Order: sequence, then structure tokens, then C-alpha cells
Amino acid sequence: MQSSNEKVNEFLADIKSTLPDSAEIVEKIRTFFIKENYKTQEDIKYGGIVFNVSGKLIGGIYLYKEHISIEFSNGANFSDPNGFLEGKGKLRRHLKITKNNDIKSKNISAYIKQATGAKGK
Repeated sequence: MQSSNEKVNEFLADIKSTLPDSAEIVEKIRTFFIKENYKTQEDIKYGGIVFNVSGKLIGGIYLYKEHISIEFSNGANFSDPNGFLEGKGKLRRHLKITKNNDIKSKNISAYIKQATGAKGK
């Protein structure tokens, strides 16, 4: 999915050329953020893709050597019945994704819905 932000497009092209398996996962996660709330805007900050709704940072995607992290700015307030969210900060929490199957097994869409304010479909 092409972004309206050229910095995001360049970032994605770089990932595709160097880490194709990670690029596929990042694209799937991006799609969830964008489709859950039409007001979601994306940008590049802090070395990853960040997502904002109505000017407020709601989360981001960051690549690490061993995993991809989905960060949630207000994740401490999320419903997390399976205990997948990690982190001990006052508000921020994250999900670690190590393989494509984690997207489904960790039910990331439920967390992204909470982050974007989506009420479900």
C-alpha cells in the first residue's frame, strides 16, 4: 500500500530491498493501522513508522535485529486478556513480532483497534 508520505515510501522501499521478510510483516501491520481509522496519518520518527490520529501519537512500528515491535502510546490502558503486551512504563506498551504468524496468533488487530479508537467492524 502506497503512503501519501514520501518518507514512509522511502523507508518501506529500503526495508523491502534489505529485509524482505520483515517488509511483508511491516506492510500487514501498517494496513491494520490505516484501515482501522481513516484519520490515521503516518510518518517516520525515532527510526520507525509512527501513527497519529487527530495529531496525537498512538503508536509505531520499529524493526530490531530479532523482532519487529509494535509500540502503543497508551498501551497500559488496553484490554490485554492474554498478556501479550510487554513493557513497564507509565503508559507505553509493545508487542514483539518475530514471525508472520504472530500477527494472527497475538491478535494484533484487537490492539490496533484500541489504539486507533476503532469500535470494530
